[in-house]
Amino acid sequence: MSRKIKLEENTRQVARNEILQVADMVAREKGIDREEILEAMESAILKTAQLKYGEEKNLEVVINRKSGEIELSRLLSVVDKVNDANIEISFENALLAYPSIKIGEVIRDRLPALDFGRVAAQSARQVIIQKVRSAERMKQSEEFSGRIGEIITGVVKRVEYTDVIFDINGRTEGIIKKSEMIPNEIFRVGDRIKVLLVEINKEQTGPLLLLSRTHPDFLKKLFEQEVPEVYDGIIKIVSVSRDPGSKAKVAVTTSDPNLDPIGACVGLKGSRVQAIVDELKGEKVDIILWSENPVIFIVNSLAPAEVLKIVMEEESGDRVTAVVPDDQLSSAIGRRGQNVRLASKLTGWTINVTTESEETKARAKETARILNTFMNDLDVDEMVAHLLMGEGFSSIEDIALSPTSEISSIEGFDNEIADEIQQRAKTYITKKREEVFKLCDEKGVSPELKNYKLLKPKLLEALVKAGIKTLDDLGDLSKDELMEIAGDLLSESEAGTLIMKIRENWFK
Repeated sequence: MSRKIKLEENTRQVARNEILQVADMVAREKGIDREEILEAMESAILKTAQLKYGEEKNLEVVINRKSGEIELSRLLSVVDKVNDANIEISFENALLAYPSIKIGEVIRDRLPALDFGRVAAQSARQVIIQKVRSAERMKQSEEFSGRIGEIITGVVKRVEYTDVIFDINGRTEGIIKKSEMIPNEIFRVGDRIKVLLVEINKEQTGPLLLLSRTHPDFLKKLFEQEVPEVYDGIIKIVSVSRDPGSKAKVAVTTSDPNLDPIGACVGLKGSRVQAIVDELKGEKVDIILWSENPVIFIVNSLAPAEVLKIVMEEESGDRVTAVVPDDQLSSAIGRRGQNVRLASKLTGWTINVTTESEETKARAKETARILNTFMNDLDVDEMVAHLLMGEGFSSIEDIALSPTSEISSIEGFDNEIADEIQQRAKTYITKKREEVFKLCDEKGVSPELKNYKLLKPKLLEALVKAGIKTLDDLGDLSKDELMEIAGDLLSESEAGTLIMKIRENWFK
């Protein structure tokens, strides 16, 4: 009999040691903390115990971290009156076993060790696997969460219909969707590819890394890898715009006056930038010198085209017109508008490109319009109209609202002439506004449109005659439709700006 008891004790001791050994082995293989494995085992044993004793009972399983012994207990709260015998014990009964017990305390009633059957063992195994996988997913997510925005290398695991699945480290998968691939790029199983980690999608089967090769930051990070000065922060990449697989523009600057940032990025005989071009499957990269002066920056961004001048459209705030020689128009715009589109993204300005001859014609047309307005509305001769325009006045409103001293300072003018011209301007505006407001009332125009501050009387009159009665009617117009109504009262850029201002209210 004693021999049998001793044999059972030895068997239990082996089982206890095996629990700790298994926990240590899984922790090493999966790279997971040993404590998480033991907690998973406790959860698995608890689930098995609930199958035997009932889920309604408050059970607790603890694995001794040193001996590996499994302690299975039923927790009973000491109460004055028992409502649920599964989780409570009366104070009187508790005193029989624990003389110093108090109401509110918890008794741990030890239960006999479990005899794992096939079903129970299978259930425990599933719980452990689930818990281990959950811990593994959490560890992998933490491992990559700090690397978002970095370039990582993956091995093509499989190619699906539109997506490519990468094996990152033998345990984690990444996906690059078709929209994030460089056009015409072909992947084969086993290829080692550089990709940018954009996001982590925490799925049930494990974290899925969302990857990209078209993101602007991918190009920026390639420069950090190939150009030590960029990696060290001596050269700063200010902005990037890309047409993946075709062309890209990169704006760079440096705080070191003795360093040529463009030359450093290009490298000896183009070696540095060529390595980047090869990685991007032939995508041409233009390196642009950034400037805090927006005009200089815009001129640089339109390279290789020569730019004669930049006209800032003050009313729009973010639009400019670049004037280029007639033979440089195609170079400035680029194939299918690519060059000017990339330049606009790079600088943050909406760039309109026009030729020198077109700009001259437009300027002559605008000059003629202003001269005719002054001559007709102010009843002055052409010379006076030229003098006013030469001083920078472009509308009757400008003259009416300007100080008299500013008009009298024009060569050939005195205070009397200045007063007379300004009075004519004010009289014209008042009379014109009264006429237009009367027309608005007759046509049933909304007060919001009638009093909209950006509409001068002549433009308001043209809109009303065209059947526009509300701000929404005006906002519904396309730029071409508004230009057709306004005639020479608005430039193309002014028409676009006005429509966008009206539409801003739709989204408030």
